[in-house]
Amino acid sequence: MMNEETEQLERRLSRQPLRQIPAEWRAEIVGRASSLSPSVKARKIETGKMPVLLSICRDLLWPHPRAWAGLAAVWVLIFAVDFSMRDTSPVVAEKATPPSPEVIVELKQQQRMLAELIGSSQPRAAEPPKFLPLPRSERVEILMT
Repeated sequence: MMNEETEQLERRLSRQPLRQIPAEWRAEIVGRASSLSPSVKARKIETGKMPVLLSICRDLLWPHPRAWAGLAAVWVLIFAVDFSMRDTSPVVAEKATPPSPEVIVELKQQQRMLAELIGSSQPRAAEPPKFLPLPRSERVEILMT
């Protein structure tokens, strides 16, 4: 269907006579094109992957090159400050000394006192959960009905 429409449009266009560009328009277009700087002309002619990538970067950075240069300088300054602030001394883990016998006795006394305050030294059984989650497959059926 779309193919037939495009073919009809192409046939209609091929029957129309070509009109010439007015001479004054042509002179204006050619004059503006010739007044372009050589770098702009060269940029339009470049081919290959790397020159195209460079021309895209150039087009993005061209409107405000000083602003981009300033931003790059700020980032370089941030990285330099960050790098200079790093601690280069080696980190060595110190071996912890074992606690003294007095400290161990004191900790055991605190544990006994805590057990007395709580009421029993036996751990209590956990309460059964009030809500039992259903398997995922059953959850979907509940949501669907």
